[in-house]
Amino acid sequence: MKCGLCGSMMRATTTNLPFKVSETTIVILKELPVFQCENCSEYLLDDSVLKRVDEILEKVDTAAELEVIKYAA
Repeated sequence: MKCGLCGSMMRATTTNLPFKVSETTIVILKELPVFQCENCSEYLLDDSVLKRVDEILEKVDTAAELEVIKYAA
């Protein structure tokens, strides 16, 4: 797969990504599987991963300011 920004190759890897779920709550998903560009670090989420991320974020307690969750498919 090629990067849509710079045209370099993208590789499968895992990373930690933050998601803002409300005005006061940020969730960091750890070990999230992504495709990341070897050149510019742009990343893409597979549709199945994005669906699971949505499910995880829907269950977050927005009373917390920061929550760290390990991704599990």
